[in-house]
Amino acid sequence: MSIIKLCVDEGAKDRLDAYIARELSDLSRTYIQKLIKDERVEVNGLVKKARYSVKEGDNITINLPAPKPLEIIPENIPINIVYEDQDIVIVNKDIDMVVHPAPGNFSGTLVNGLLYHVDNLSQINGVIRPGIVHRLDKDTTGLLVVAKNDFAHRSLSEQLKNRSVLRVYVALVHGIIKEDSGLINQPIGRDPRNRKKMAVVNTNSKEAITSFHVIKRYSRYTLVKAQLETGRTHQIRVHFSYLNHPLVGDPLYSNIKNEFNLNTQLLHAKEIAFIHPRTNERVRFVCELPDMFNEIIEILDNRK
Repeated sequence: MSIIKLCVDEGAKDRLDAYIARELSDLSRTYIQKLIKDERVEVNGLVKKARYSVKEGDNITINLPAPKPLEIIPENIPINIVYEDQDIVIVNKDIDMVVHPAPGNFSGTLVNGLLYHVDNLSQINGVIRPGIVHRLDKDTTGLLVVAKNDFAHRSLSEQLKNRSVLRVYVALVHGIIKEDSGLINQPIGRDPRNRKKMAVVNTNSKEAITSFHVIKRYSRYTLVKAQLETGRTHQIRVHFSYLNHPLVGDPLYSNIKNEFNLNTQLLHAKEIAFIHPRTNERVRFVCELPDMFNEIIEILDNRK
């Protein structure tokens, strides 16, 4: 069992569960609510309900239970590991690979492969998501960092929370973006008309910021570099769809027929940089576009 202690800052007026979820972004709110229900959370030495309103100076103690033995089966799945040390693993994720198991899909994921190829993974996110600090969509390719221990996990999660992790993507979008660069600052939440989608909405949403630079314009497309300032679900896909420049091949956020017969978005996590948890030095990793993406760019480059 491990213990986490928090002291409520000035001006905080959140519910207890909401405050902990904001401060400990690597723990889900559902999991936090279960901890509170199981009386594993105390405020000033007393057990409180999830609806308790925190106030400045409150001392919160969270007793995390010992992690359960891993029940996800390790699988000998090919994984492109570009870097590994005692604390972190950098993976160049292939297309059509889910990052972690979920109900109805407990095999064939990146986590299944990591459990086979890597000796240790952090346990903060429990049995289903060991080591996973951040995610990529199933059909998004490119770099993500995995934590091998809780020490590294907490450091990386704090950096993500503080927005100091550099995450740069390359995307091909429909239409011609006239501006050479721009900033998309629009909140994202669950689409009220389709619960499987996210959308730019002003209620029940969170701040979402994406900056972009145009790499090259084609007759009907624009190749862009996008940088995440925040990390909301489907953020880049939602933001460019909001601009009426949906990602080419996006099966969820684009209704524009694509000439390449794709059923997956052209989105690649090309670069990631952060402070290494142990050395405190900034590290940077870059990977090239996957073959399919390069082939389509070559087609466009060869057109007059």
